[in-house]
Parts: sequence; structure tokens; C-alpha cells
Amino acid sequence: MALDSASLERIIPALLELEEATGKPTLELHLMRYRFALEHLQPGRVLDIACGVGYGTNLLSSAGVIEAAIGVDISEEAIEYARYHYGHAGIEFVTADALQFTDASGFENIVSLETIEHVPDPVALLAHLTSLLKPHGVLIGSVPITPSVDANPHHRTDFTARSFRKMARGLGLVELDSLGQDQGYDPIALLRGKEKRSSGLRRNIPGYYLANPGRLWARVCSTLRHGFKNRYLTVAWRKR
Repeated sequence: MALDSASLERIIPALLELEEATGKPTLELHLMRYRFALEHLQPGRVLDIACGVGYGTNLLSSAGVIEAAIGVDISEEAIEYARYHYGHAGIEFVTADALQFTDASGFENIVSLETIEHVPDPVALLAHLTSLLKPHGVLIGSVPITPSVDANPHHRTDFTARSFRKMARGLGLVELDSLGQDQGYDPIALLRGKEKRSSGLRRNIPGYYLANPGRLWARVCSTLRHGFKNRYLTVAWRKR
């Protein structure tokens, strides 16, 4: 099974380094988002989009109000891992693209953590997920709200708390609650590749900044304001 434990895009709990900022502390941030989602789940089914190896879907399925949980990811390797380690009655793992996944029955709950920043058209993804929600269903989503496109070549959109919320309001979603998180990092350790999962960072960042000076300015402004921190926002919305 070709899962890369050093990838920034795939958290495999059993293979993370305890002492590294991109290891166990990053997993704990993700688990906090899933626990936040648990607090807002309502009776019925839950869809976990871009579920990765399934540890979060498994946690969501443990909620007493959940009748069935479906975890969806584009990686067949991740889904195979999820089925082997977390598959049980009441939980299903499916290989599919988030924008193409459909389900005729609809969902009372949809969770999409650290996904929306990856797609070329984040509004289209959020609109698609909203369409899969039943009336008055709950959607929980999270994104980085400090610059990430410069460092992470898999990210397509930088969000602020304001732009993320504005996008959801434009789709008629009503905010119920939110969770803010900060994660400090050591820029020297990352640039020197001292962390196992730093291998996925963008190569030749100076060259990237020369070609994209606006991204450099955004990074400088964010660092002056927040220090060496990555900041994240998770929001729970209800569909009208």
C-alpha cells in the first residue's frame, strides 16, 4: 500500500513523529476539529469528505445520533487503509472525487476539514456539499486562515476568516459556531528539512516569491501580525 507517511496531505496517526510540530501536534489539531464537529451533529447520516485514512470518520461514527457514516477520499490507497483499520458496521468508505460524489438519500451532516483550499473552485465545492445536505442539515468546514499557498504546492486558495465566512453566506448557510486554532512552527527547522513531513513543502520558495510577489507580501504581513503561526478556522453552518 503506497501511502506516504511524510506527506503534508495525509495524516496517518500510527506513523507520526511525537516530537515534530507537523506530527502528533498536527494530529491533535485535526482531532479537535472532529470533536468540534461531534458537538454539532444531528440525528441521521454523516458524510466525511476527503476523509484520508479514516480516523476522523471513525470518530464521527461513534456519535450516538449517527445512523451511518460515509468517508470519501480520492485516494484508493487511503480508502483501503481506512477500510482495513476503521471499517465496521455503520461506516462505509468510498473512493471518489469530492466534486463528483453524489448520494440520492442526502445527509443530515457533512464534514469537510482542510479540503476546500485544495480545489481550483472552492465556491463550487462548497455549493456541491450544500446541495448534498438535507433541509436544515449541518455543514462543518475548516480552512487555514493564514497564507499557505506559498509553502504548500497542493493548496490553491488562501483564505481569511472573513473571506471563508463570506463564501458560506453567499450560499445561504447560517453560522452556528466556530473554532479558531493556532499552531506555531519553527521556520528554520522546516527550511532545513528537519521535520519528516516537511518534504512536501514547495521547493525553491525564493523563486516562487520572485514570480509571485503578492504571495510574499501576504506572508510578511501575516508573520508581522501573528508571528510564526499557522491559523485555522472551523465553522459549523446550518442549511436554510
